[in-house]
Amino acid sequence: MVLNYIWIAFFLIAFVVALARLVFFGDVNVFTEIMNSTYDSAKTGFEISLGLTGILSLWLGVMKIGERGGMIDLFSRGVAPLFSKLFPDIPKGHPASGSMLMNISANMLGLDNAATPFGLKAMQELQEINPDKSKASNPMIMFLVMNASGLTLIPVTVMVYRAQMGAVNPADVFIPIMIATFAATLVGVIAVCLKQRINIFNKAIMGFFLGMLVIIGGTIFAFNSMPQEKANIVSGLAANIILLSVIVLFIVVA
Repeated sequence: MVLNYIWIAFFLIAFVVALARLVFFGDVNVFTEIMNSTYDSAKTGFEISLGLTGILSLWLGVMKIGERGGMIDLFSRGVAPLFSKLFPDIPKGHPASGSMLMNISANMLGLDNAATPFGLKAMQELQEINPDKSKASNPMIMFLVMNASGLTLIPVTVMVYRAQMGAVNPADVFIPIMIATFAATLVGVIAVCLKQRINIFNKAIMGFFLGMLVIIGGTIFAFNSMPQEKANIVSGLAANIILLSVIVLFIVVA
């Protein structure tokens, strides 16, 4: 309902402002400009949706192959020690754990488009076990915080965009993004743990964050020792090798 009001407000405010510019400033092109921008925005929205539909179809298909081949279940078991502490309300071996792991992994590699289908799938599966369908459950809140904080080890997408826009050094945001997203994830998880009364000093949780700290430190050291151009190539190559390996693994096992 709130979104409906926001949508209506967009047009009403635009109309009032355009009318004021026409009456008081004699801007006879304002309505034409508004309509042209409306058409352009609609076109952009459609193009984004169309592109996302293809990506969603691809990765949801990969997820289905992984489910039938048992890889999602295997991933769920692998993260069970950690997820059972962070998400105590999720039944053991539930497929939502695998979907969440794939989403978080894709985000860590900076592959936002690949992460989106996994996140949607995870939320759908979490909703199935949600005792109160009218509001978000504790696992959904924790997952949303982890997803929104966006822990990123290799910001491939950002570096690609920066390169396309002509940045002198597309990879110079690499370390700041890694540090910022790790701090955001750490603070977010701790806040939710305190709210949901989850023991943050549990061995699995502490081990996860200490392990991530070691990985991040090692990654920063490795990339700092490389020339910037080589760092761009290696980061993109590593992320895409991992991603394609997951697809191949799912297909082979199935």
